Amino acid sequence: MPEYLKKRFGGQRIRVYLSVLSVFLYIFTKISADMFSGAIFIRQALKIDIYLAVVMLLLITALYTVTGGLAAVIYTDTLQTVIMVVGSFILMGFAFDKVGGYEGLQEKYMQAIPSVVGNYSAACYTPRPDSFHIFRDPVNGDLPWPGLIFGLTIQAAWYWCTDQVIVQRCLSAKNMSHVKAGCILCGYLKLLPMFLMVMPGMISRVLYPDEVACVVPELCKSYCDAEVGCSNIAYPKMVVDLMPNGLRGLMLSAMLASLMSSLTSIFNSASTLFTMDIYTKIRNKASEKELMIAGRLFILVLIGVSIAWIPIVQTSQSGKLFDYIQSITSYLAPPIAAVFVLAIFCKRVNEPGAFYGLLIGLAIGLSRMIAEFAYGTGTCMKPSNCPKIICGVHYLYFSLILFAASIVLVLCISLMTKPIDDKHLYRLCWSLRNSKEERIELDSDDWTENHGSRRAVKQTEEISKEQCMQDKSAPEPSFCRKAYNWFCGFEQKKAQKLTKEEEAELKKQLMDTSEKPLWRNVVNANAIILLAVCVFFHGFFG
Repeated sequence: MPEYLKKRFGGQRIRVYLSVLSVFLYIFTKISADMFSGAIFIRQALKIDIYLAVVMLLLITALYTVTGGLAAVIYTDTLQTVIMVVGSFILMGFAFDKVGGYEGLQEKYMQAIPSVVGNYSAACYTPRPDSFHIFRDPVNGDLPWPGLIFGLTIQAAWYWCTDQVIVQRCLSAKNMSHVKAGCILCGYLKLLPMFLMVMPGMISRVLYPDEVACVVPELCKSYCDAEVGCSNIAYPKMVVDLMPNGLRGLMLSAMLASLMSSLTSIFNSASTLFTMDIYTKIRNKASEKELMIAGRLFILVLIGVSIAWIPIVQTSQSGKLFDYIQSITSYLAPPIAAVFVLAIFCKRVNEPGAFYGLLIGLAIGLSRMIAEFAYGTGTCMKPSNCPKIICGVHYLYFSLILFAASIVLVLCISLMTKPIDDKHLYRLCWSLRNSKEERIELDSDDWTENHGSRRAVKQTEEISKEQCMQDKSAPEPSFCRKAYNWFCGFEQKKAQKLTKEEEAELKKQLMDTSEKPLWRNVVNANAIILLAVCVFFHGFFG
């Protein structure tokens, strides 16, 4: 994704900026949150310290990410998805059986109040009257409906359309029909969490109101090691306490597999961003082997910083993990989403507009995020004393304001500066997407290509001659060396050299976005069906 912005706008600073910001977003919203939620599961099952649980989770995850790369991540994701969906359906069946179906849940959930409530307001422990509605009051709702529809759409545009973790998978597909089919399958799976996670979580409050809905800080601390509330343990507690022995193990393994799956994806994408967009800027002569080692070591740095961030995750947004993730994303992601949307659909946007729009948008978002961390988000029992002018706006509304401000900034600055010629934009923006003209790259000599490109050609010619001489006489590597190469993912044998014709054909295949009419119609029809089902569910539960 940083590479696309480099081609679209030219220069280096946007590419570096996006790579650095993406890494920080991974730490704040993904790695820390995933490690924390995985540790909750392990803690509920084994009753061990949360940081020991984090280390156990990481050891397993890092092992097959470092050794396997993206291929291992995708294959394990596919297997884990099947296990997760099957296990979640089984748990849902047990859960609804306990409360007497959906009607029983509607009746019993509204009566799920903890037995010890202290002197706190009833609003802190009584279920919300709109608990069974998606669309909630635009002013007083915990997820106001305008923010839910429009604010979350902005975050979805950032995550599903411009985030390296998702896009990297699409770029690994065989052809465009496979990309579409994968996205549509993901959409169908995304309909399930309402029934497989949200409703079972509500059932957990019905079954364990004292623990899941606790309000007295001392009791919450004893239940889940967090004074701000224990709603995060709702699902794992039900898995541990409700399911029979064999199925309990299946479900725990499924949930941990899903978290490890997410972590492996993030580690792989973050190391790609670091090595290709940051490390090559520092070490422009780095070999492929050095880049791979740097990527592996960077994963370790990410892990260390993310572990240090876990206490913040544990106490933010009244201890509600979902609210924490969405709020951080609302403060940092809208400027990125704005720049990508304008980069694709408005060819008048240029590099100064995009860069300064990103910087000013980041400053606005950080002002809110830092204020929240400084004052604390507070709880129902102890509200935050953060000034209303800064923290009074719901984070989803703030996302809307920040997105609109970023759009205006980017457009205004772009209109005041020189436009980019069409010859640099062929197939990089919507209006020129079908152009067959040859594109002249902006700053084609920039970035790492400028450093030693001619030297690299000469060196390659010299090295190839030497290798021809050495390959025949090179000794067989030792067992230890083979094991080391396998663990780090280094090639065991020389890559075959391609002719110019073969390179041209390979490049043509990589750039081919054509589709067979049959499969194009199948995936397009499924996209329409998916949207119709989604609209129906929104209307039914609205």
